Amino acid sequence: MANKARKVAIVGVGQVGSSCAYALINQSICDELLLIDRTFDRAYAQALDLSHSMDFVHGRTKVAAGTLEQCGDVDVILLCAGAYPVGSADRLDVLHTVREIYETMIPRIMNSGFSGIFVAAANPVDIVTYVVWELSGMPRCQVIGTGTSIDSSRLKTLLCEHFPVDARSVQGYVLGEHGESQFPAWSHVTVGGKPLLHILAQHPERFGHVKLAALAEQTRNAGWEIYTRKGSTSFGIGNALAHITRSILNDEHRIIAVSAILNGEYGQRQVCAGVPAIIASCGVKEIVELKLTTREQRLMERSCSIIRQAIESLCLVTEKE
Repeated sequence: MANKARKVAIVGVGQVGSSCAYALINQSICDELLLIDRTFDRAYAQALDLSHSMDFVHGRTKVAAGTLEQCGDVDVILLCAGAYPVGSADRLDVLHTVREIYETMIPRIMNSGFSGIFVAAANPVDIVTYVVWELSGMPRCQVIGTGTSIDSSRLKTLLCEHFPVDARSVQGYVLGEHGESQFPAWSHVTVGGKPLLHILAQHPERFGHVKLAALAEQTRNAGWEIYTRKGSTSFGIGNALAHITRSILNDEHRIIAVSAILNGEYGQRQVCAGVPAIIASCGVKEIVELKLTTREQRLMERSCSIIRQAIESLCLVTEKE
C-alpha cells in the first residue's frame, strides 16, 4: 500500500521562499511542493526552474505553482510572504504591513480545509506567528515560527571561530525575540557537552579573548549585516525552515529554538517567543523550559514584554488556551 505523499506549500517565493524550496528539494524532505505567490507567474517560473534540478538530486519532488485555495491537503505551510524594513534594523517596523497581508491570506487558507502545521518565517516572526494563531484558530502546537532557530545557528557559527570544533558540536540557544531584545542563554551553552562558562574559567590563557557580550551583539546584528550588503537573508533561514519541516514530516522530535505561543512556560502567557521546543508530527510536542539564571530570566521577561507590547498594539490578545 502506498504511503500518503508528504506535501508542503510555500507562500511567498521571493528570496526566502525560493531558498527554502531549493533546500527542501536538495534534502528530499517532501514528496510534493506547492509554490504560492502574489504573482502567479513568479510562482510558476520558480516551480519550473526547480523542477529542472530533479536529474541532479537524490530524490524526486513534484513541484507545482498553485493558489491558497489548494492548501486543503497540505501537511505543512511555510509562510514566507512579508515586507522588509526600510532604513532600519528593527524588524518591528513592518508590523502593520505584514498584519494586513496575513489578515487577507489566512482566512483563505483555512477555508480550503487546511488542518496541518503553519511555520512562519516572515518578520517580525514572533508577532506574525501570534497573528497566524489568532486568525487561524488552530491549537497553539500547530502554529510555529522560525524564531531564534537562525540566531542559535549564528551563535554556534561564531563560537566555532574561537573554539576548534564543528558547529554541530556546540549546543545552546538564543532566546526571546527574533530581534533586538534577543539574548543567548549562556548558562546552557556547551561545547562537546562541557559548559562554555566552565571552559572559559578553566582556560583563560587560551580563551581569555572570547567576550560573551561581543558575541551576543554579533549574533543579534548578523541578519542586518547580511541585509545591508545584499538586500535580504535567504540561505540560512531557508535551511532553518527546511530543518523544522523535516522534523515535522519525519516525526523526528528534534529540539529546535522556535517561536512558540507560551502558556505559562518561563512565566509568560499570551505571547510568542523563541524557546527550545520538541518538534514532531503534531508541531510543538513540548516546550523545553530551561532553568535560567536570574539575569537570563530578567532578559526573557524584558524580551517577552517588548513582543507583547507589539501584539497588544494590534489588539490581538485574547484569553484562550
